Amino acid sequence: MANSVEVSPLKGFWDRREFLALPWRIYKGDENWIPPLLCTHKGLIGFKKDAYYLRNQIQTFLARRNGKVVGRIAAILNQGHLDLYNDNRGFFGFFECEDDQEAANALFDAARAWLREKGIHNIRGPMNPSMNHEVGLLIDGFHNSPMFMMTYNPKYYERLIENYGFQKAQDMYAFVGYLDMLPGIISKYTHLAEKIKERFNVKIRKMDESRFDEEVLMFLDVYNRSISNTWGYVPMSPEELKQEANGLKALLVPDLAICAEIDGKPIGALICLPDFNPAIKKIKGRLFPFGFITLLNTKKHFQEIRSISANVLPEYQMMGIPLLLLQALIPAAEKWGINKAEFSWVLESNHYSRGSLEKGGTKCEKTYRVYDIGD
Repeated sequence: MANSVEVSPLKGFWDRREFLALPWRIYKGDENWIPPLLCTHKGLIGFKKDAYYLRNQIQTFLARRNGKVVGRIAAILNQGHLDLYNDNRGFFGFFECEDDQEAANALFDAARAWLREKGIHNIRGPMNPSMNHEVGLLIDGFHNSPMFMMTYNPKYYERLIENYGFQKAQDMYAFVGYLDMLPGIISKYTHLAEKIKERFNVKIRKMDESRFDEEVLMFLDVYNRSISNTWGYVPMSPEELKQEANGLKALLVPDLAICAEIDGKPIGALICLPDFNPAIKKIKGRLFPFGFITLLNTKKHFQEIRSISANVLPEYQMMGIPLLLLQALIPAAEKWGINKAEFSWVLESNHYSRGSLEKGGTKCEKTYRVYDIGD
């Protein structure tokens, strides 16, 4: 049939180029879209060396109609997930498609067929490429641009995915707090925070800049050990931790990295980053030749931040430590003139974190969804 959709795995340079270029056409004219930071994006897709693919596999596909690329997808085999959960589950990610149900169906078919060849019959997504990276489909909150490392997509993607047969597995939320909320938070929770500190002998401190490299690894280690009971999570491998630490060095602002300790032992950590997305939009996702200068300048002048990690070791999770970490953000907010903080993302099943954020006065602003399907 002349007008049918053809899906094929990527074969070389020109296919990779088309795969990377498609979002610029899909989102043309959408003021809220933020282009991917290409140097990082290529690694996550497997187009260049990345620690994630030392133990995992990916296969990318393009959909064409009459020779024109109309969609893309990646099928992902996460060996760490299989080893941990033994649930015969693979993943799809990096999905982009025109409003074309036939093309979307063909892409999902191709991803599932590749996974079936590996003996995997359940699929979850979108994951880009895992829970430790960008994850979920935006289904509510299209009124503004996403924060740094959060997903964004056209509204019709929800219809394309659900019409294929995918069903909701879990929702995730982005909670937002504003500077003008601080006086009320301070008056409401300062006394409680002091009681928690005194009762459990908790020390709160910011990142020690004199031990920067060591501190970055410590923060990531707390993150890795804290997620052991979290839905769908797979701890990062040592190689992934090292790579992530190297990447964070260029992004972190020490005032926004806060640690909770008991008897000198790190038991909780909060990592916030400036919202680099306006700068990434300005440089159109390209660091070179001069885009990195724009990103570095963002670290000096910013008013919005995203909390990418707020974690407490499992044995300390019922002690109110998140309240102390959130409270410690207040001096940084005042120092930098931060007017907005997003805490994202938070699983709907994570009642502990959701409750802490709601008690702190934040509001849910965006909802993201992860889908499952099986044979």
